[in-house]
Amino acid sequence: MSAFVTQREFVPGELFLLKLGEVVLKGLNRKRFEDKLLGNVRRRLRPIGNFAVSVRQSTIYVEPQDEDCDLEAAFTACRQIFGVVAVAQAMPCPKSVEAIAEAAGSYLSGELTAARSFKVESKRADKSFPLTSIQISQEVGGLLADSYPHLKVDLHRPDLVVYVEIRERAAYVHAPSVPGAGGLPVGTGGTAVSLLSGGIDSPVSSWMMARRGAELEMLHFVSPPYTSPQAREKVIQLARELTAWTGRLRVHIVPFTEIQEEIRRQCPEEYFTLIMRRFMMRIAQRAARKVGAHALVTGESLGQVASQTMLALGVTEDVTSLPVLRPLIGMDKVEIIRLSREIGTYETSILPYEDCCTVFTPRHPCTRPRVEDVREAEAALDVEALIEKALAGVETVTVRYDPAGSLD
Repeated sequence: MSAFVTQREFVPGELFLLKLGEVVLKGLNRKRFEDKLLGNVRRRLRPIGNFAVSVRQSTIYVEPQDEDCDLEAAFTACRQIFGVVAVAQAMPCPKSVEAIAEAAGSYLSGELTAARSFKVESKRADKSFPLTSIQISQEVGGLLADSYPHLKVDLHRPDLVVYVEIRERAAYVHAPSVPGAGGLPVGTGGTAVSLLSGGIDSPVSSWMMARRGAELEMLHFVSPPYTSPQAREKVIQLARELTAWTGRLRVHIVPFTEIQEEIRRQCPEEYFTLIMRRFMMRIAQRAARKVGAHALVTGESLGQVASQTMLALGVTEDVTSLPVLRPLIGMDKVEIIRLSREIGTYETSILPYEDCCTVFTPRHPCTRPRVEDVREAEAALDVEALIEKALAGVETVTVRYDPAGSLD
């Protein structure tokens, strides 16, 4: 890999080329995916500046329209948009070998000066251009070698790769691109309700489902006075951090104190957590029906805790007819923590404000439950009345993506 795969300083006249990933594999419905991705890019860049955004030949062009555009913020935002696999800072120039070599020599002068070896890789998307891709690379490479005589051509392990793309409107030169978020555009995979706690796992599972194109509605349970206002704000902050990847999120905050107290009063202790989670799933399904969602998302990982054994998961899922998506199910804690650091939620997740899942934790939880026994245990509760009361007290907070982190 090139030694110069880094973000460059921004210069006047450059633009961003966003490379599409799985979207290009779509068939007759590809335009729907591209249109959704274009809309997501435009919305994400709107708070940052005035950018023209268009798509041609499997590439999205992001072009600043005035000097007030924050290119650094835009570059970061583009890398966090699902559906984009790579982002390149590029300089447009006329479609001639001489103009391309001149633009590359000027635009990449720092990299060319620092490198000891290089090569040119060309892509001829405009098939009317008279030279083939190999010929373009040879001609441009020869001119650059003349301008930078210290450079050696190395086709196998060069310090620097100079990329040339011949496209409809212009030629573009750039250094190696940087990775994007990948996945599919948010909004192409349907809507799901994601259960968001204050821990490490649920923000990661939410991020993973958004990366597969799911539009998310977040659901959080609070149990005052057992949980603090700081714990509530911690979850809002987690949602805010996720909006850098997902765009706007709504967090539905459900009062859960009475349900937990009734479980403690009337149910066997070893089933506390299981019955609590069954209530969460029932409420999540009601919320999903209300917002038009077709699945639930949880951060469960097989065997991580007592309520996440295979039998326990079956007991929890018994009360919902919607698909329950568990993207972390086969991951261990080290993998989940690594990913939470990468997406930027880890530091908030470890703040010492506990959520309602830690309230009334049984000393000896049942790890091999039978669904019949759990149903019998919760029969002492007025399940429907408790759910209706909780739903009546739901508060909804909307969090929007904003480089300044504002909260609506």
